Amino acid sequence: MPSQPPLAPPPRPILPLAPPLREASRTGDSAPFSTLTEAPDPRRILDSLGEVVYDWDLRSDQINWGPNVAAVLGVANLASISTGRAFAERLSHESESSRYEAIARSSGTDCGKGVPFQICYGLVPHETRAATIWIEDTGRWFAGSDGRPARAHGLVRIITERYKQERQLAFTSRFDTLTGVLNRASLLEQAPLFFAQAAKKKQSFAALLAAIDNVFVLNRSYGYDIADQVIAGIAQRLRINCRERDIVARYAGNKFALLLENCDAEELTAAAERLIDMIGDQPFETAAGPVAAKLRVGAVVAPRNGRAAHLLFQNAEEALDLARQPGGARLVIYEPSLMREDSRAKALKVSDEIVSALNDGRIVLALQPLIDTRTGAPALYEALMRLRQKDGALVSPSSILPTAEKSELIQRVDHRILELALKRLAEDRTLHLSVNMSGRTVRDAGFIAHLRASLGAFPELAKRLMVEFTETCAIEDIDATVRAVDEIKTFGARVAMDDFGAGHTSFKNLRRFNFDLVKIDGAFVQNLSRSADDRFFVKTLVELARHVGLPVVAEWVEDAETARILTDWGVDYLQGDFFAAAAVPEAAAQV
Repeated sequence: MPSQPPLAPPPRPILPLAPPLREASRTGDSAPFSTLTEAPDPRRILDSLGEVVYDWDLRSDQINWGPNVAAVLGVANLASISTGRAFAERLSHESESSRYEAIARSSGTDCGKGVPFQICYGLVPHETRAATIWIEDTGRWFAGSDGRPARAHGLVRIITERYKQERQLAFTSRFDTLTGVLNRASLLEQAPLFFAQAAKKKQSFAALLAAIDNVFVLNRSYGYDIADQVIAGIAQRLRINCRERDIVARYAGNKFALLLENCDAEELTAAAERLIDMIGDQPFETAAGPVAAKLRVGAVVAPRNGRAAHLLFQNAEEALDLARQPGGARLVIYEPSLMREDSRAKALKVSDEIVSALNDGRIVLALQPLIDTRTGAPALYEALMRLRQKDGALVSPSSILPTAEKSELIQRVDHRILELALKRLAEDRTLHLSVNMSGRTVRDAGFIAHLRASLGAFPELAKRLMVEFTETCAIEDIDATVRAVDEIKTFGARVAMDDFGAGHTSFKNLRRFNFDLVKIDGAFVQNLSRSADDRFFVKTLVELARHVGLPVVAEWVEDAETARILTDWGVDYLQGDFFAAAAVPEAAAQV
C-alpha cells in the first residue's frame, strides 16, 4: 500500500456533506426525483447515477461515506472501507496509483478553496475477491496550518464499462490483437528512443525482421485459423525469450520485428541464431496438433548501418530478402556491398525511366476481361499498367513496379493509372474497370482527397470502378486498411483483395475488411489441373470466401480443364490468357 502523506490538524470544522436526506415518499418509491413542490432528493439522484460522496479526515484517517455507499460500491462490511488505509488495501493490483498518491502529486496551493485531484483505480469490493470494479475518484483536498493536506472530500463513480472500452481502444491502437505484441505503428514510435539511448550511452543496438518460412504452405496445409495459432505462439515465444527492455512487434502478416538494446554485431549473431533455433526446435501446440515452423531473419546493427528508422528497416528488409532466397542462409546481417550499390544504381536508372514515362505520357493501360462463369461474357475488365518505351515497345510492370514500390514513385504511378482508368470510364459508359493500387497509396492520408478530386464533376464514374490491392499489402496495417476500404466505398466504388492466398488473412480479418470481391492468387491457379495440393488449397480459399459471402475471381486461367474445375466449384469470375490476353486498346497504343 502506498505510504500516507504527512498528517496535519484540520484547518476548519468539518462541514456536512449535504443537507439531511428526506425519507422516501410514503405513497410509493416510484415517485419522481423532484416535482414542482419538492426539492430533489440527493440520495436518489446519487443512487441513480451510481455515485457516492465521501469526506476524509487525513489526521485520523477516517472516511465518512455518503449513506448509499453500500449500494453503489457493493461493499457489505462498511468498516472495511472506513479508513484510508483499509480502503487502499481493497485496491486491485492493476491500479496504477492510489488516492494518497493523487493528492501528493496534485499541483497547487490551497488558498481556502481546496486543490482538485482526480484518479482512476480498481477496487475489489468483496472479501471473496470478486471481479474488480473500476472507479473514477474526483475531489479536492484542503490544507492544514502547515500548508499540507489535512482533509479531502470528493465523489466516486463506477466506470467499469467505460474503463474496459477505453483500455480496449488503447490496446488496439498500440498492440496487435492476435499476438498481443506491439503493432507496427507503435514499433516505429519506439525506434527513435533506441537511437537516442544508443547516442547517449555510445552503444549499438540491433533491429531484426523475422519472417515465417513458407507461410503459404502453412496456410495451405492447415488452414488460416491454425496458422493464426502458430503466429500467436511464435510471438509469445519471442517475447519470453527477449530481455525486458527489448521490443517485439508484429511488422506485417507473417513478419515480426525485434529491437535489441545494447547489442553489437557479435551479440546480434548469437541472439538471432538462438531465436531461430528456439522457434524451429519445438513445434507449436494447435487445435490440429503440433505444428512446426521456422524463421528466416534479416538483421541490422544500428546506428552504423541505419541512422534513421526508415533506413533501419529498409536495410533489414534487404537482408531478409537475401535470407528468403532459395538456398539462402537463415540469418543475413546487413552489410553495405559493391553488389548492392550496383543494384541501387540499376534501381536509380529504372526510377529515372519511370519519371520520364510519367512526364511523357508513356504510361498506358492494357485491359483484360473477367469472364462471368454464368453467362460466359465479360463482366468487367482489369486495367493493367504498361510502360511504353521511346521505341514503342511495351514493358510489363514486373520489371518496374518493385523499384517503384520501394520509393514514393509508386504513388505517382498509381495516381496516373487512376486518372487513365477514369478517362476510359468517361469515354465508354458501358465499361466497368478494376485498377490495382499499392497498399502505400490507398493507406496514404491524401488518397481519398485525390480520388475525390479525380472524380471531379463525374462522381457517378465511381459506381463502375473497382480498386484492388494485394492481400500482403492489406495485412501490413489491418486497421488502416479497414479505414481505407470504408472510405473508398463511400464514393460508391467497390474494393477487391488481389492475390488472395499469398499472404495471411485470417477468417476474422477477411470479414473486417469489407471487400466486395477476392481474387485468388494466380500462382495457385496456373497448375490447378496438374497439382492435387493446389486444387485442395484453391478449393479451401473458395469455400472460405463463400462462407463470408464474397464473390471469387480466379486469375491466370490458362486451359479449358482449369476453367471447368473452377466453374464446377462455383467460382464467379475467371481471368486469364485462355479467354483473352491483356491488350492495349488501339487508340492508346498509337498515342
